[in-house]
Amino acid sequence: MVPRSDGTRVLIYSHDTFGLGHLRRCRTIAHALVERHPDMSVLIMSGSPIIGSFDFRSRVDFVRVPGVIKLRDGQYTSLNLPMDIEETLKIRAEIIQHTARVFDPDIFIVDKEPLGLRGEVLPTMKMLKERGTRIVLGLRDVMDEPSALKPEWERKNVMPALKHLYDQIWVYGLPQFCDPLAGITLPEKVRRKVVYTGYLPRTSGEAQPEHQLPEITQRPFLLVTPGGGGDGEGLIDWVLRAYESNEILPYPALIVLGPFMQKERRGEFLARVSRLPRVEAITFDAHMEHLVQNAVGVLAMGGYNTFCEILSLDKRAIIVPRKRPRMEQFIRASRAQELGLIRMLEDDGQYDPTVMANALRNLPRQSLPSQIVIPGLLEGLDNVDRLVQPWLRPRAERPGNVVELRG
Repeated sequence: MVPRSDGTRVLIYSHDTFGLGHLRRCRTIAHALVERHPDMSVLIMSGSPIIGSFDFRSRVDFVRVPGVIKLRDGQYTSLNLPMDIEETLKIRAEIIQHTARVFDPDIFIVDKEPLGLRGEVLPTMKMLKERGTRIVLGLRDVMDEPSALKPEWERKNVMPALKHLYDQIWVYGLPQFCDPLAGITLPEKVRRKVVYTGYLPRTSGEAQPEHQLPEITQRPFLLVTPGGGGDGEGLIDWVLRAYESNEILPYPALIVLGPFMQKERRGEFLARVSRLPRVEAITFDAHMEHLVQNAVGVLAMGGYNTFCEILSLDKRAIIVPRKRPRMEQFIRASRAQELGLIRMLEDDGQYDPTVMANALRNLPRQSLPSQIVIPGLLEGLDNVDRLVQPWLRPRAERPGNVVELRG
């Protein structure tokens, strides 16, 4: 083991095969922890191809492992390297384990995938458990419908790790909103590890000096975002149809297409936007919180991070959730609409411009999220801090554990 300086170390794993959700959630937790603990360092391991586009606070850094992407048939392939997926996964696993061995974290947080992509993080967890590292599984508020998640976890055989490797399971939501593990029979030993933190709040923060907002943001505007953009073409098409067929809508629109939108579709949308005087479009902005803060309303697909920004920055919102490949967004948006937090429009594939235009006209009359009182809704970061407090102790006091996984 390499001698190391004092101070708590936190390692966060995010498989990030596609999209921005996992990375942005991990970055939020990392920034909150180092802000509250001046002697703490956080290292994020991620496969995101655009992780370098984000700003990181002092004492937060990242290691990027080779990227992979999930194909429509459910199989994975290397994102950029011309090599077999098994070779890519072997490289990833070696980088992850070597990084963990040298960094020697006090706390290891695994985002969403209990064993990592194709089990790549399991050897690292066993190694760290023997060193006395506290290991946490972080889950978003909604995973998928129970009928899909249960067989997936059974196929991946995650239960032994939940029993023997994980110290706690943090759910970044509230039980009255959703139980992400509903339908899965958890042993009492595992169920006792589950802690609901509440949602992870966001702030607009301080923009970098070089960060320039688009000109359209100088007046009241609607922000349209499909997240990473890899599956948001339907939302963008629907919004553009509404503006193309209605010259007068309450607000001009700024569309952030997302860095993962297909190049051809991006070109088509930009051409349509160029013909609309009250619509502008950009591909990507690493400071989405600033755009949300400045917008009068948000039209989005309803991923976890966007939902947290809508709640935190108190914005009226219309959510058009996807239903494939997971029902996550639809479940979240349906429940949020029931509680009066947002308005949901179902994507029926027809993209009737009148339906969207009517929703946009009614947006100013929606309630603000802050008008709906849900105790503990946005206490996620405070509770994450409370959860790590007992583990902030001298390293000499860390017990080692010999781990043998059984079913």
